[in-house]
Amino acid sequence: MNNKNAELFVNQIIAKVEKNKELILQVEQNIWKNPEIGYKEWKTTKYLQRIFEELGYEVKPAGDIPGFTAEISTGRPGPTIAIIAELDSLLCPEHPEADRETGAIHACGHHAQSAYLVGCAAAFAMPGALDGLCGSIRFMSVPAEETIDLEFRNSLIEKGTIHYVAGKVEFLYRGLFDGVDMVLFTHVLPNKEKPFAIDEGSDGCITKHFEYCGKASHAGFAPHEGINSLYAASLGMQACNSLRETFEEKDYIRFHPIITDGGVAANAIPGVTKLDTYVRASTFSKMIEVNQRINRALAASAAAMGANLLIHDIPGNMPLTNDKILSGLFTETVSEIFGEGNVEHTPWNCGTSDLGDISCLMPTIHPYVAGAEGTGHGSDYYLVDPVRACVSSAKVLAAMTVKLLMGEGEKAKEVLEHYQPVFKTTEEYFDAINAIKMCKKTVVYNEDGTVVLDFQNK
Repeated sequence: MNNKNAELFVNQIIAKVEKNKELILQVEQNIWKNPEIGYKEWKTTKYLQRIFEELGYEVKPAGDIPGFTAEISTGRPGPTIAIIAELDSLLCPEHPEADRETGAIHACGHHAQSAYLVGCAAAFAMPGALDGLCGSIRFMSVPAEETIDLEFRNSLIEKGTIHYVAGKVEFLYRGLFDGVDMVLFTHVLPNKEKPFAIDEGSDGCITKHFEYCGKASHAGFAPHEGINSLYAASLGMQACNSLRETFEEKDYIRFHPIITDGGVAANAIPGVTKLDTYVRASTFSKMIEVNQRINRALAASAAAMGANLLIHDIPGNMPLTNDKILSGLFTETVSEIFGEGNVEHTPWNCGTSDLGDISCLMPTIHPYVAGAEGTGHGSDYYLVDPVRACVSSAKVLAAMTVKLLMGEGEKAKEVLEHYQPVFKTTEEYFDAINAIKMCKKTVVYNEDGTVVLDFQNK
């Protein structure tokens, strides 16, 4: 396909997105006003599903969890491009517009993603939108990206409703990514000098809950009869902090524990102290290595106090690597639509996303678009430019999709030829993340007085 025809098709899909501008902005406002957190996004799912059905799509529900997929085929063989949006909100009760009952609020801008998803779907459903293209486009509305409300999610795991806390991983497990060749996506960013940004990738993480188990006693007249779990936890955090200088900057390691329960009364030696944290790193192997060192330090600190330590490790997110060819295509497309110099390129992001898990198996992109202000996840976060955040995102993603599927899908084939997966199959991927799971006490006190640390997952 010559450049003139390619430009024509790109301009046509951009114009079709623009024609659906009012619908896009309506979706943004509706979901902003009705936030729901992960695996509870039933109202949002029903609302979006109705819109997709009105656009003529056959919707495939995710099953007994929120979310769905919908696909449109060009009628010609070729790759399948997935455009993804995240459904869930955060919890920030202090936000002025948070749901008064639940404390939920879209203080990370995920509602803008559902808006651009509708915009892309509406554009490609219009007459002539698929002319000159091959393959298929799958629209995916996915729950539970934010790693919050873990007690509820663990209860769903115990019931067998879900198998993984992260929505995209659960979708992968349920086969909803089967047949997808690559993934397109954007995320809202607070306004900066440039309206778009992309980095090389972001950290992965292991999610940790641990409990120091001591012995409660009266803090005044019988502290000698107790084992202070809070002191053991303090030793554990200090031991981990002492490891920090051994972390190399290139690995982007992060460890940030919080105490969720440190005792019930000031006149009692705390018998149990509970903590939550992540272990973050830029590669899967480094995540595993550092987590073992962290577990050793935590368990040794429990043993130093005569306490025990329950460690509950579960898979969080895999490191995310932005595909280089897709990243270049993103920059090129933004430049064509909005002018040169509108994309900021940064080296690495120490946040995490379950899109990282998908990037281990297929080419993926996680760029950013401005349009918000305030602090992400904070009480002052607002979307102040929904046109940029939602409509511009839809234009870029739709135009990229056209470029990838034009003709015989040459650009998509180029991406696939150069992509090097971290895991060759989904089975290999699930074996790797399932090996992270561990829930056990890690200090063994033997009758002969010896102490053994059992902090490894065997």
